[in-house]
Amino acid sequence: MHENENDGTTGPRPGEGTRAVPRRGRPAPLRTRFRRTRGRRLRRLFHALLTLIATLCAAGVVAYHLTTIPKPHPETVTQSTVFLDAGGAYLGRRGPVDRQDVPLSAVPAHVQEAVIAAENRSFRTDSGISPRAIARAALATLTGGDPQGGSTITQQYVKNALLTPEHSLSRKAREALISIKLDRTRTKDEILGGYLNTVYFGRGAAGIQSAARNYFGVDAKSLTVSQGAALASIINIPSYYEKAGSDPKVTAKLEHRWEWVLDAMVASGSITDEQRATARFPAFRFYPPGETEGQRQYLIDVAAKEAADRLGIAEDQLASGGYSVTTTFDLTAQNRATQLAEGSSGGERVRVHTAVVGIVPGDGAVRVLYGGSDYARQPFNDAVNGAVEAGSALEPFNGVRRAGEPLRGLLRTAAPTPLNLASAYATVAAHGRYATPYTVARITREGRTVYRARPDVRRVLDAKEAMAAGARSGAGPVPVTAGPAEAKAFGLGGAGGGTTRRTVWSSGYDGRLALTVALFADRAGSRKGTTVPARLPDEPSPTKSAQRMAAGVWEAARDVPPRRSFGD
Repeated sequence: MHENENDGTTGPRPGEGTRAVPRRGRPAPLRTRFRRTRGRRLRRLFHALLTLIATLCAAGVVAYHLTTIPKPHPETVTQSTVFLDAGGAYLGRRGPVDRQDVPLSAVPAHVQEAVIAAENRSFRTDSGISPRAIARAALATLTGGDPQGGSTITQQYVKNALLTPEHSLSRKAREALISIKLDRTRTKDEILGGYLNTVYFGRGAAGIQSAARNYFGVDAKSLTVSQGAALASIINIPSYYEKAGSDPKVTAKLEHRWEWVLDAMVASGSITDEQRATARFPAFRFYPPGETEGQRQYLIDVAAKEAADRLGIAEDQLASGGYSVTTTFDLTAQNRATQLAEGSSGGERVRVHTAVVGIVPGDGAVRVLYGGSDYARQPFNDAVNGAVEAGSALEPFNGVRRAGEPLRGLLRTAAPTPLNLASAYATVAAHGRYATPYTVARITREGRTVYRARPDVRRVLDAKEAMAAGARSGAGPVPVTAGPAEAKAFGLGGAGGGTTRRTVWSSGYDGRLALTVALFADRAGSRKGTTVPARLPDEPSPTKSAQRMAAGVWEAARDVPPRRSFGD
């Protein structure tokens, strides 16, 4: 820097000119800068989005190929064994789960379409998932909201039968992948069949077959349009709708949903306008079960033991094996015996026992087997295991000289079981041919017969001796062509007499049925948990009670068809 010669100031020398000094300006506005870089930013965002989509798609493809369809949970493949009476009426079941598989062909088309109308109307065309439902469920999981429904039938089947019930995003994602893979590798009918065999219907029933029996007392194949639509309506809230038929509020709400399902079926062409117009809301079996349900456990106990023996398996294996056991019992006569036995309890100190046994002569099929009033309080079956004083009940056989086994051993017994005494009179009715009593007529599994009863019959009495024993008993047929059941002759016998009467027997027979009723009493023994025989109360008259019961059961069983091949 040089001094100026004139004023001593510093500055540029003459001729050097002036140099512009740069001045720091303000930055350009954000809007301007964003406008300048918008294209570049959008391109970057687009590329990132494409990369993300490609990554997700690749991950989805890899996850899809790595996903395996798991095997169903053990509890969803475990089946119960059901017991039916001789005419196919439902008696009850044994097993940890009330479920039985049936092929889809055994489920009427209108029932299948009712379930589709109620649960997933796009089932036949969708890919196995509902993206909207998945998104809704994921949102509920993230926000802690209530679990969301609306899944497809395929998703419901995967969730209920193949996966755990936990609520998490990872489980929901796995559910979707398995559902897609299931839809691609299985037919719609296979998926629908699996779903119908595992979905819960309330009343403890898993699967359409158990539901049909629990709600309507029929097999799935026999469900009407109205019944099928009702069961389809129940799937939505099974624990609530299971009281339909006994709770008016629940019944009304279910009927409203039933109407909605039927309307949807008309819209889809599953049923005609005429079928819709004639549909009537069905009647349901009462729930909870009545008192006679518990009494049937005596029947099931005996039949289950016999069925397991016939198959050579343990009773636990039978219970979880999915068998259908057709018994020889006549449920109408059995229920009549239950009704007639009411009120024969005795008093506080003396307990009156009632046993009723009905057997088909010359065949051995046990039609009636009343063994007690309350299975919950007394699992012991008086008809099968109760050793009762014979007294004069065996006197008609005193003139028999030659008797084959097992009748010979029975005639030497002072305390036969009611079942054994009934089999003795059935032998007389069959003209000396003894038939081993049996309670299981046929056993099937998955529609295939695995056991069919073959009566074990042998001659143990000469025909003349059998006729003579029958004449002495007074329990055989009488020459009456018409009239009330009381016209049937019933022989009486018993142990003790007058003030010491301890047992009363009443027996009657013809060519189709041999029936025995036994009344006896006991009281608490000196040792805790023991009992000793006791005198029967005078009121009501034990002899009249026994004959009244025999006549009533006989009347209920009189329309039972003649001897036939059970299970045909």
